[in-house]
Amino acid sequence: MKTGIIGGSGVYCLELEHPKRLRVRTPYGRVELEEGHLSGKEVAFLARHGRQHAVPPHLVNYRANAWALKQRGVERVIGIGACGSLDPRIKPGDLVLLRQFLDFTKGRPSTFFEGGRRGVAHVDMTEPYCPELTSLLSQTARELGLPVHKDITYACTEGPRFETPAEIRMLRLLGAQVVGMTGVPECVLARELELCYAGLGIVTNLAAGLSGKRLTHTEVIEQVSSLGEKLTKLLSLALQKMPEERKCGCGEALKGALATRRAPRSTR
Repeated sequence: MKTGIIGGSGVYCLELEHPKRLRVRTPYGRVELEEGHLSGKEVAFLARHGRQHAVPPHLVNYRANAWALKQRGVERVIGIGACGSLDPRIKPGDLVLLRQFLDFTKGRPSTFFEGGRRGVAHVDMTEPYCPELTSLLSQTARELGLPVHKDITYACTEGPRFETPAEIRMLRLLGAQVVGMTGVPECVLARELELCYAGLGIVTNLAAGLSGKRLTHTEVIEQVSSLGEKLTKLLSLALQKMPEERKCGCGEALKGALATRRAPRSTR
């Protein structure tokens, strides 16, 4: 089973064995990704912002990315993203595993089902992130002694600007613990394609108004880069422990959600 890994800010490549670069054509545009092996397991890696960070969060082609991974035979996806902490107990350098999200994005296409040939779907998001895959990452991080927080609520903002202190106060009141700019609609689109999806956040800073200093993109990249080796170890070990068969319900996410659908066929 091929696993997809989506790298966010600061995660622009993986040290894969026998890497092969591909340009995958989808109904939503072309996607550049790299396929190879990590710990002997098949992996498809794509850089969410491009290898040179040329695509801002509000312009990422989330639909094309998800469709391309599905087309290449991926069934599980680990979405990595930088995020700011709204809770002083969650410190820069910590990892977070997402359980719920709050969506404050504005203009992003957020579904594959817009009527017409593909119909309309109302997909259930009671558990937005795959519990099986998230649990595996949590256990693996703890085995490696990495600081990890689970059951985290993530607020997704439109970007590319950082949030104001007033917005951060609002998000805290609503129950958010971390904030980022890319997690939605990525996880929703994965669910519509019946992919398992786990949100792995790298905490890079305290959010606006909590740190007492201005936020910069430079500190985000520096913090992620400092965790590069640990992140690779986490992914490598998680892949080794990953069971071949899925026992979660992600693969039946559309059951009862719609009458007809048109989903990409695997070209693996």
